[in-house]
Amino acid sequence: MAQSLALAIDLGGTKVESALVDPDGMLLAGTRFRRPTGRDSDSAAIAASVESVVRDALAAVPDGAEIAGVGIGAAGPLNEQAGLVSPLNLPAWRDYPLVELVASITSVVTDAPVTMRMDGLCITLAEQWIGAAQGAQNLMGMVVSTGIGGGLILHGRTVSGPTGNAGHIGHVQVAGFVDRCACGSIGCIEAIASGPNTVAWARSQGWDGSTGEQLAAGYAAGDDVPRRAIERSGRALGHAIASATALVDLDLVTIGGGFSQATGDLFGFIRQSIDERHEFGFVTKVKVVRSGLSGDGPLIGAGALVHRAELLG
Repeated sequence: MAQSLALAIDLGGTKVESALVDPDGMLLAGTRFRRPTGRDSDSAAIAASVESVVRDALAAVPDGAEIAGVGIGAAGPLNEQAGLVSPLNLPAWRDYPLVELVASITSVVTDAPVTMRMDGLCITLAEQWIGAAQGAQNLMGMVVSTGIGGGLILHGRTVSGPTGNAGHIGHVQVAGFVDRCACGSIGCIEAIASGPNTVAWARSQGWDGSTGEQLAAGYAAGDDVPRRAIERSGRALGHAIASATALVDLDLVTIGGGFSQATGDLFGFIRQSIDERHEFGFVTKVKVVRSGLSGDGPLIGAGALVHRAELLG
């Protein structure tokens, strides 16, 4: 029997990646490819990067294997039904027909279906499949990095909503904050607690560093501004998670992404905010844990769109 593989694609604000994913959620060695995207890239350049990684992945399919499907995880917002993407950090793409582009390339080799979901939902699928949320039926997966994204699985099935943007926790507002967000609003958790925005707040307080890594080092050294900056972001994250839990009654939240690794204390600050809802046991019961995945999570989740399609709502 031919080996059944998913062609997984992850489109983000700085890069697009592809890989072949097997039915156990493993990336095949030597099949991962990356090309740049970026806020300053024009539409043709982004499309060329997507085409390049898709063609590279197709060329890497082993003899005797077959592509069972193509899964795309894309930064939002998007239009799931129409196959269109408008990533906030890729201004050159607004209502861009990404599914059509990918299908036009893959159809030369395979007639396998192309499925697209928001990248946060793909990460949530990956966590439930082989990560820190195995067995969980009511969960949110989050990424705290350059931006903040998320996805929902409720009663064991994904929830994407009529446009595909359900679970976009990064643009839930947190009371008491007025940080300006790229989406046009103020007080969004992404504007407060993403890596770059936490650094920006620290700089506004007189800190002279410029990266999340430097901020983490300052925190570890006991420097005042980095400590206040990370505590501020952690508590804001906790408020957002508590609000999401109050809305949909979550049991588990997994958090990954580069900035989530700044310090283990970040999770303590998150917990403090959640536990302030002491009269609401259905909120304080939520567990918040580190991601069980490496940087492969987005691609594994895109592969899950093919291998675990029965969970798609």
